[in-house]
Amino acid sequence: MPDTITRGTIHADELEVGMCRTLTKEITDRDIELFAEVSTDRNPVHLDDEYAQGTMFKGRIAHGMLTAGLISAVIGEQLPGHGTIYMGQHLAFKAPVRPGDVVTAEVTVMEVDPVKGRATLKTECLVDGKAVLTGEAKVLAPRRKS
Repeated sequence: MPDTITRGTIHADELEVGMCRTLTKEITDRDIELFAEVSTDRNPVHLDDEYAQGTMFKGRIAHGMLTAGLISAVIGEQLPGHGTIYMGQHLAFKAPVRPGDVVTAEVTVMEVDPVKGRATLKTECLVDGKAVLTGEAKVLAPRRKS
């Protein structure tokens, strides 16, 4: 899928409750293999078809943190964007993501403290409109340089 997201920075004083940004990506076998290589998480439920058929998932699934990484991409590239610092993230995994699934990561501003430059963000990943991951992030939004 082409990458058409708007990248950049929304400064702390520009953030508003309700602002929302998304990113959509198909999860490929290559994504899973690369994540396994970088993370060193080679759990066979992600990489071995035969093994994964014998699990409760009845097939291979993507690493949960690969899916969560799409949220990080939205936060670091779009909302608030470049210069944002993660302070915390709560995640709840609701359903597996499989190779070939198209995931939409969505980040929405829930609270803003423009004086401290902090924001609380609702984070969610969806496949076919169904939540596969939900959570909440706390971030330090970039400030304007004086």
